[in-house]
Amino acid sequence: MLIKNNKFVYFISGILFSILVFFVFSFDSPNSSISQNSNETFPQGYHVISPYIPEQLDFCGEPVPLENIDVRERVEREFIVQTYYHSASILYLKRINRWFPLIENILEEKGIPNDFKYLALAESGLEDVVSPAGAVGFWQLMDYNGPKYGLIINKEIDERYNVEKSTYAACAYILEAKERFGTWTLAAASYNKGLNGIDNQLERQKATNYYNLVLNKETSRYIPRILALKYVMEHPQYYGFDIKKEQLYLPYLTYKVKLDSSVAHLADFAKLHEINYKTLKLFNPWLRDNYLTNKEKKRYFITLPKKGSFEIIPD
Repeated sequence: MLIKNNKFVYFISGILFSILVFFVFSFDSPNSSISQNSNETFPQGYHVISPYIPEQLDFCGEPVPLENIDVRERVEREFIVQTYYHSASILYLKRINRWFPLIENILEEKGIPNDFKYLALAESGLEDVVSPAGAVGFWQLMDYNGPKYGLIINKEIDERYNVEKSTYAACAYILEAKERFGTWTLAAASYNKGLNGIDNQLERQKATNYYNLVLNKETSRYIPRILALKYVMEHPQYYGFDIKKEQLYLPYLTYKVKLDSSVAHLADFAKLHEINYKTLKLFNPWLRDNYLTNKEKKRYFITLPKKGSFEIIPD
């Protein structure tokens, strides 16, 4: 009887299992339905979403009034740009690993908040670019501002291309602007608009806050862009960026040699130091010609790669 009952149970179980399998394969499960609808709605297989915007943001400890609709939408625009301009954002993530340590040290030395490193990133993407207006280098300094802040600019030398010296020059400007306007946010905005430009608008509009100013499009986007760069670069995983540590650009390993005489040809100078002309210019883009007259016998420091840290292509 026990055996017969067991057979009966097995028989009934088999029928029930067959019915269950029939229903499973005859009707889409919720998950498969979602997947099918998803493929129909998004045929490329991915969803483009509006990126995450944190509830609170600040620049140099100064709060951003995201409760204001206009401010929030301006900030959101820049988050969208940084999230979906993939090629630029990937390169930024790689470059900041090389250059931010140097910039951070100088900002700390001069008593300037760390957030200003993102101003350099916003200005140039950490490349020695030249703007249509003639601004040059990581910090996009104009030729008339260079000498004011201690930079040498002539036919043979342009220290706006020297990352270290141009960072010190930018710091001098930022400190002057902070003293003038009272906030780091207005100081940063003036880096784009100019000291007089911000002064004029504050007086014209009877305002004291960057976020209350009616400004040209570029300056209006300037601080929000810096804010977006800061947050996306510090939280890349929130925005889909998965750059491995070994894929980041490493800081150069270098040393400096003093030069206080003229050089007839910098290619010969390079060979004396067991590198080639191209490598010399890579590490010293502020040398603008293939010679250095140096009639005044000024003292310059040439940056060279440490042996074994940079592969030299043989001629």
